Amino acid sequence: MQRQEKNRYHMIFSGRVQAVGFRYRAMHAARSLGLTGWVRNCWDGTVEMEAQGNPEEIRRMVVMIADSRYIEIEDVRVREIPMETESGFRIRE
Repeated sequence: MQRQEKNRYHMIFSGRVQAVGFRYRAMHAARSLGLTGWVRNCWDGTVEMEAQGNPEEIRRMVVMIADSRYIEIEDVRVREIPMETESGFRIRE
């Protein structure tokens, strides 16, 4: 059996991403895809996220988040970061 590639990404989302259910959509999408990490609102109106898992599943998660009439993602800044040992995906305050 082939081992699936895993990566961890730090992402900053801007646009209409706060007070529209973004973090809850992210948490549910990530959990449904078996991803780990966290998401939180930032003081400047952006949303910060770290997600770990198969890169294609992470892309699917972003599509699932954006599939909302309330959320408008204008920009996503992404960088790969070192993997972490964790379980689950959570909302950070």
